[in-house]
Amino acid sequence: MLVIFDCDGVLVDSEVLYCAIDSAALAEFGVAMAPAEIARRFTGIRHRDVWATLAADHGLDLPDGHFERIQAECHRRFASELTAVSGAAATVRGLGPLGHAACVASSTGLPMLRRNLATAGLLDLFGDHVFSASQVRRGKPAPDVFLYAASQMGADPADCLVVEDSVAGTNAARRAGMPVVGFVGGGHADPELGDRLRAAGAGHVHRTMDELAAWLAGPALSTRFPS
Repeated sequence: MLVIFDCDGVLVDSEVLYCAIDSAALAEFGVAMAPAEIARRFTGIRHRDVWATLAADHGLDLPDGHFERIQAECHRRFASELTAVSGAAATVRGLGPLGHAACVASSTGLPMLRRNLATAGLLDLFGDHVFSASQVRRGKPAPDVFLYAASQMGADPADCLVVEDSVAGTNAARRAGMPVVGFVGGGHADPELGDRLRAAGAGHVHRTMDELAAWLAGPALSTRFPS
């Protein structure tokens, strides 16, 4: 089994920072949107696509370089505030003895994705097995990044398991023909997130990495997620 981890909100607790930064940036245009609402609507979607949607929805005339300034603020805050989700490293390390491979497939651009994993102390666990929607034509909820990750890892989609914290990512995994479990242990998760993930097709929802690790060490995954 290849376990494919989303990154933001699953391995690193970054979504809560993204949403706070975006909320503050929207306020500069006179648009009030709480970080929690941004998380509910946009978690799992490429950041540039998020801002394209926000601009269209609110009629914003974004100045040249706006997105680059948002990204610079993300880099600045992540350098000092970004942390790994509790238990993420141990969960990934525990996959090898179980006979499972692991990789990352994220909506974040590849350079920033690798930087964030390094900041959180997780990059060495994956090495080159880190894949981004910037490497494919379409971002989540399209299945492209998951199919690309599986192909690069030499795995059949039916032999993969995706760990996701977003409806967009859950939809992408299902469209890729991959079973998916939800994770709601990130700082951005609201009480209804688990229900939304189940409705999108997540076969099970985990509240902590310890829960996920124990579940992965349990009965054969194929018995719980028939393709």
